Amino acid sequence: MNGREPELSILIVNWKSKDYLRKCIQSILANTRDISMEILVVDNASYDGCESMLQREFPTVRFIQCENNVGFARANNLAFECSRGRAVLFLNPDTELVGPAINLLLKSLGELRDVGAVGARLLNSDGSLQTSCVQAFPTVVNQVLDAEVLRQAFSRLRLWGTAALFNEAPVTARVEAIAGACVMMKREVFERVGGFDQNYFMYCEDIDLSYKLQQAGLHRYYVPAATIIHHGGGSSRSARSNFSSVMMRESVYRFMEIRRGPFSAGMYRVALGAAAVFRLPLAVLCSLGKDGETIATRDSVWKWVGILRWSVGMERWARRRRGGTTAKQAPDCPGSLS
Repeated sequence: MNGREPELSILIVNWKSKDYLRKCIQSILANTRDISMEILVVDNASYDGCESMLQREFPTVRFIQCENNVGFARANNLAFECSRGRAVLFLNPDTELVGPAINLLLKSLGELRDVGAVGARLLNSDGSLQTSCVQAFPTVVNQVLDAEVLRQAFSRLRLWGTAALFNEAPVTARVEAIAGACVMMKREVFERVGGFDQNYFMYCEDIDLSYKLQQAGLHRYYVPAATIIHHGGGSSRSARSNFSSVMMRESVYRFMEIRRGPFSAGMYRVALGAAAVFRLPLAVLCSLGKDGETIATRDSVWKWVGILRWSVGMERWARRRRGGTTAKQAPDCPGSLS
């Protein structure tokens, strides 16, 4: 690539997602036109062979290897520090573009007023709508009541922040928070708000970023014309632990503590513990049906066991897991693979 600044830097953090990453980059190159862009991939110490795959199949992609898993927020900040684009797109490796999604997002970013960030319409692997692509900022109430059945039944409630997803005529709309699986911003804006907060190891750093944009008086927009498939959980699907469930709650707790104060954070922990006490017996009963224990119900049981343990302080490892604590172990910015 020449010395001119590209219009767009696409930043992808990989963790054990090599096969998804390949499809992601293929979809970018196949569907994006007339944009000068660079793609940077940070491997968060997964060592899954993505470096050799990129060297072999996508030699113009720039690659950064972290010796330790520095967390999603820190890895994205590192990719940003190494990038040069006038705009940046933070994109999950387990995503695939449907048509000119990047072109549409970049166009919206240039045309919308007081724009902080834009996000796409995310679909599940089966083509159904992924309702988490836009969200409300966490509160004790919407976190305790967070259940798919309630989201579906009362989808237009402000409580969830998802009303824009269900407009009869899909139009670009302001939303509270955009999911970090696909979020595009101007470079100067990301710098202005200080990037991702490295207090989050994973989860909720995207919500916190949207919150900082709101504090700066900048809007977040949902652009439904831009469609992306988000397979979701590709890097952790095979994990047999409660890491994701516990880490999600710990990250929301940190958001509450940082943005809403210690009292709200404490109330959140107590409320989640009470919810776990209520839901755990139901999950156990469901697992004892006539067809025997299913994977889904077994996972639900262990999920609520983990949340209950977290609520009473038994998952102490989660408190120590902060992205910023291992930032010193991240590498300097290398050059292109080519």
